[in-house]
Amino acid sequence: PGSEPPSPPPVLEEGGEEEEEELSAGEEVDSRAPPGRGSVLTRRGITLRVLLKDGLVEPGDGVLSIHYLGKKFVGDLLSDGKIRWVETGQVFNSPSAWATHCKRLVNPAKKSGCGWASVRYRGQKLVQYKTSWLHKYQPSAEMSLASEGEDEEMGEDEEEEGKTALPSEDRSRKQEGSPLQRRTDRDRVPVRYCALGSRDSGRDPHTLVELSAFSAINRFQPFNVAVSSNVLLLMDFHCHLTTSEVVGYLGGRWDTSTQLLTVLRAFPCRSRLADRDSAPAVEEEICQNLFMRGLSLVGWYHSHPRGPALPSLQDIDSQMDHQLRLQGSSNGFQPCLGIICGPYYHGNQGVASTITPFWVVPPPEQRPNDYGIPVAVEVTYVQDNFLTSDVLNEMMLLVEFYRGAPDLVQFTQLWSPETTILDKIKGSLSGHAPKDQAYSQILEHVYNHLSNSH
Repeated sequence: PGSEPPSPPPVLEEGGEEEEEELSAGEEVDSRAPPGRGSVLTRRGITLRVLLKDGLVEPGDGVLSIHYLGKKFVGDLLSDGKIRWVETGQVFNSPSAWATHCKRLVNPAKKSGCGWASVRYRGQKLVQYKTSWLHKYQPSAEMSLASEGEDEEMGEDEEEEGKTALPSEDRSRKQEGSPLQRRTDRDRVPVRYCALGSRDSGRDPHTLVELSAFSAINRFQPFNVAVSSNVLLLMDFHCHLTTSEVVGYLGGRWDTSTQLLTVLRAFPCRSRLADRDSAPAVEEEICQNLFMRGLSLVGWYHSHPRGPALPSLQDIDSQMDHQLRLQGSSNGFQPCLGIICGPYYHGNQGVASTITPFWVVPPPEQRPNDYGIPVAVEVTYVQDNFLTSDVLNEMMLLVEFYRGAPDLVQFTQLWSPETTILDKIKGSLSGHAPKDQAYSQILEHVYNHLSNSH
């Protein structure tokens, strides 16, 4: 809702760009050539045809599978090393071509398929057959392949499937990959706005941008903002539940006489970002909820599960779209607040999530092709006296929505050597806790449901 990524390019179904990962179809290599310079096969050079030829795998119907965000795809392994997708009969040249195609059906924003880490042969990941081949035919080459990018490829897929291993300082265990601990593109270095320049279609839309201060661009913040602690509590809770990005809306009131935006209620979207079919119904329900409570739509929030709580270029454009849409033609000026929550970024201080309210100032008129300028919004946080039944009910609905999902966070596992993930969540939420002491028993009730949601 509003933060949807641009449509991906057409999928290459018969091989193509994904073949850079493997040998091209007509290329044959003597896989056991003498280990002279340049003749060692890298992992990227081992194809299904090589594994078939050397007897590590055999052709068969339904022997290949992909499990991705709760969906399962089944494929036949053909004798020439190609893959036939059982459901449609389409033939793919490589694991990557098939994985990319299937994953984009579930998640249109997916850029690549990480085929060897995603596709399983008789239940075991293909990458393990690559490793077996190396042990057998090139044991001396294995160490030099550690930097071939295979770990990163496996990591991303494990992350997509939402499988969490215990975070550990031990490098060998970390390679198994806790999605909450992994160091891949999550450690993207944010850029300063002044370094961006004009729009460039070749620039990664996930590039993070540091926030400017209003004073740094010679502006005053054009409105005041007050946010209820129950809003933060529900939003922080939602963002902690899953290793995937989540989105929700903010309801409140705008007072033109005092120029005060009051954010009173969070409305989590209980839908998947990739599920375009259910999004309209979810948004319609939220609109009705806003109307019934006499509230206006005043903003939105989303999570960066493992990264810094800073806007990406895509977020900047989404925020600008929301601002323009909310302003409309007749309302005059009405602000739209964006909030980013970073629950599992290891750069955060302590167990608390980083919560970043931001707004986007349009680029100067003489530079219409520049990105909007993301600025930090100063906010007053208002402490609620008690946890409302509305918020409690929404928390329970979220627990039910993510129960059993492949990207559900594993709450019993460790966040740090002394702290479980559930304890980390409790610690973060305690910063938004109501004054009423009864809230602790209520939240304990929610946490018990969380613990039983696997």
